[in-house]
Amino acid sequence: MTATAQIETARAWLRTARSIAVLTGAGISAESGVPTFRDPGGLWRNYRPEDLATPEAFQRDPLLVWQWYDWRRSLIANCRPNLGHYALRDIEQRAAAFTLVTQNVDGLHERAGSQRVLKIHGDIWWVTCLQCEKTTTDLRVPLPDLPPRCACGGMLRPGVVWFGEPLPQWAWQQAEEAVKTCEVLLVAGTSAVVYPAASLAPLALASGARVIEINSEETPLSGAATCSLRGPSGELLPLLID
Repeated sequence: MTATAQIETARAWLRTARSIAVLTGAGISAESGVPTFRDPGGLWRNYRPEDLATPEAFQRDPLLVWQWYDWRRSLIANCRPNLGHYALRDIEQRAAAFTLVTQNVDGLHERAGSQRVLKIHGDIWWVTCLQCEKTTTDLRVPLPDLPPRCACGGMLRPGVVWFGEPLPQWAWQQAEEAVKTCEVLLVAGTSAVVYPAASLAPLALASGARVIEINSEETPLSGAATCSLRGPSGELLPLLID
């Protein structure tokens, strides 16, 4: 089947589906200029990001970790949603049942207008108090004080899921339910290697859903997906809308 025929087929599936789920990864945000987790150059002040995004790193040096996250927040604040983000918003507005599951923490889906978003890795704009455990949104860039403090006086931590931490149980349960009950799962910009998120597409297939993959490169999901399209999300997602 030609690429044009695949796009027409995928468009028809989305048009007639009563329930649609979406899984997005770093690729869709990279098209907006958001650095992927191991960018840029893999080092920040001679630290690997993987060594800063752990509970142990935060316990050891919260100021250093917050300096890195404040830097990341400043980069993301200058990025804008791309046509792929807006296409997903349009698909949501036309679907009877819709759930967008994202591995991204940048908030670009919401800025594009998406409403039903499950953020299984958290949100870089959230802050959680280690003392009262309250989670709030803080959009200030840069933050005036590092490490930031809660109104109760407790230290705040970034509201993201770090290496070694479990995903938010309520968000993950809803994500699993969404892919088990959808007619079409659209997977965009994810490498399909980061677990447990990578288990969602096989779960959808096992439950009888059609899975449409959009990625610039082949992934471990490509061979199993019902339809696999090669190219940037910002170019291909708009083509799937009538």
